[in-house]
Amino acid sequence: MCIIVAMTSRRFVIPDIHGCALTLQRLVENVIQLGATDTLYLLGDYIDRGPRSREVLELIRYWRDAGLTIHALRGNHEEMLLDACRDRASFRLWMINGGFATLASYGVEDACEIPISHRTMLAGLPLYLELDDAVLVHAGLNFELDDPFSDREAMLWVRPSGVDSVKLGGRKLICGHTPKHRQAIEASLATGLITLDNGCVYAGRPGLGSLAALELNTLTLLFQENIDV
Repeated sequence: MCIIVAMTSRRFVIPDIHGCALTLQRLVENVIQLGATDTLYLLGDYIDRGPRSREVLELIRYWRDAGLTIHALRGNHEEMLLDACRDRASFRLWMINGGFATLASYGVEDACEIPISHRTMLAGLPLYLELDDAVLVHAGLNFELDDPFSDREAMLWVRPSGVDSVKLGGRKLICGHTPKHRQAIEASLATGLITLDNGCVYAGRPGLGSLAALELNTLTLLFQENIDV
């Protein structure tokens, strides 16, 4: 007798890692146990503030090389790093927002000293991704415009308070960028705007300090407390 077991494809979304490579690895490999039939979506802000920015990018590349399906978006911190190579004002803005931790993880003193392979990887990241049931973006969208996807800065920096479901074709908007307490993240699952950033890098602050993962098919949340501190 032959028993056929159907392979199920799960879809996970993880926001704002901020240099917490050990936490990310624990979440993906031990909690989620991401497999070859699964898909992982990352919402940006892989770098800055936390201690292991370089390791986060290397981990993403390692998983991809191992055959896992990973779609990564750009966050405002990746944008600041890329801009920091162009002028000193942008470099100072990046430093104010935690860029020094990224430089330390590479053992360098300037953004342009970060390996070109990593900067090229970040430069190629898209700003948003449209799925059949959801739109994924780092920060949010500007629904005051006829075309919300035309506002590049909003996708990287805005802190949205709601969505226009008509402009999204009835889909949910899923984003990170703005740290939320776990209860707020859980409550957002019942709305058209799902916010997933639990401020992993802010370990020790009440209600924050974990990396969240949302399984899109079931709208199930998983959390991994910060183990990088």
